[in-house]
Amino acid sequence: MATRSLGRPFAWLWAAYAASAYGSGLGFGALSLVAITLLHAGPAAVSGISAAGLAIGAVLALPLGAWMEPRRKRPVMITADLVRCAALLSVPATFALGWLGLPQLVAVAVVAAAAKIAFNAAAGAHLKALLAPEDLVVANSRFEATTWGAITLGPPLGGAVVGLLGPVVAVVANAAGYLLSALGIAAIPGQEHRPERTGTRPLRSRDLLDGWRLLLTHPTLRPLFLNTVLVNGLIMATEPLAAVLMLGELGFSPWQYGLAFAAPCLGGLIGSRLARHLVPRHGQHRVLRVAGTVRVCWPIGLALVQPGTVGVITVIAVQLGLVTAVSIYNPVLAAYRLDQTPNDRTARALTAWSITSTAMIATLTALWGLLGSVLGPRAAIAAAGALLLATPALLPRSVREARPPTGPRPGVPDRSAA
Repeated sequence: MATRSLGRPFAWLWAAYAASAYGSGLGFGALSLVAITLLHAGPAAVSGISAAGLAIGAVLALPLGAWMEPRRKRPVMITADLVRCAALLSVPATFALGWLGLPQLVAVAVVAAAAKIAFNAAAGAHLKALLAPEDLVVANSRFEATTWGAITLGPPLGGAVVGLLGPVVAVVANAAGYLLSALGIAAIPGQEHRPERTGTRPLRSRDLLDGWRLLLTHPTLRPLFLNTVLVNGLIMATEPLAAVLMLGELGFSPWQYGLAFAAPCLGGLIGSRLARHLVPRHGQHRVLRVAGTVRVCWPIGLALVQPGTVGVITVIAVQLGLVTAVSIYNPVLAAYRLDQTPNDRTARALTAWSITSTAMIATLTALWGLLGSVLGPRAAIAAAGALLLATPALLPRSVREARPPTGPRPGVPDRSAA
């Protein structure tokens, strides 16, 4: 079957996304590596950098959704990429001058987190203006496949480069990915139309809550929002505990730990490809319901991991099932969310979603860290897995399928020749 073309503008957007994803893959954990190897930071400091970046970045991003709504989205995306690039490049610059310290790494993490939220919201709104509703699942499936491909290949290659040249190189690779992404977005052909303004009044505090107001009052986005934020938070909260369990109590070597979590990422390539074929056959509701349920059945299996080869195989099997189901669910959810969000509130809704998800991950990671210190990592992982099994109750019983196109939309280029 021939690959469906979504037009040159999307091809450039996809290329920009790939550059950013692979740059992040090569620079996976770059700030933590710098903190540990160059500044000799302990576990608490390293965790603090990550948690502070997520939490403070989410707070700083609060006004961004309403601010960017009446503006062109490509300049916002380019600016977010360049800001992340500059923030990361400050690390090798200050290291060369002998000025690098932990406060700077916290500041870089905060800037990167806020810029990521702004970029993702602007990118979602731009994608919605760029493509017809029936193309959104295919587009988001390609983004999902690119993400998992970068996760599969990036960290091992980045680790090899870090072993040869040091952790600062990983930071530079991450920054280079954002720079290439900005260049790719700038190269998108065609002029982006400015969204229609609904008035000239200044930004009000009420505007900051519009995204949450939409998500929490929409009959199907509300349960999807609550389910997804909770599931992602619980899954991410167990990652540090799994590392402590496997590398500490069970005595896995670092290469075994890396293999156990890298190999299953191939399931992301499988699932993202399946998603675009399952929706036309079974509909968005059934795919969301089934994939959303299947994805939470796996994490509790990490609490059963034993030492040795059997343990590695167990983790690979658990992660493969999880990643495959997640990579089916995510692009279908992303497409449905864009379709159901009004054009004049897309950026605000996506910003609200990202801020809530980021805050939930930071909060649950901290809570499960405390739980793990009291009960032990295995019991804490089991508790998270048990809670995940209850989350399908939050999934909607039905969803309104994607609307057919009703006419031209502002900012959509002529793709008749594509």
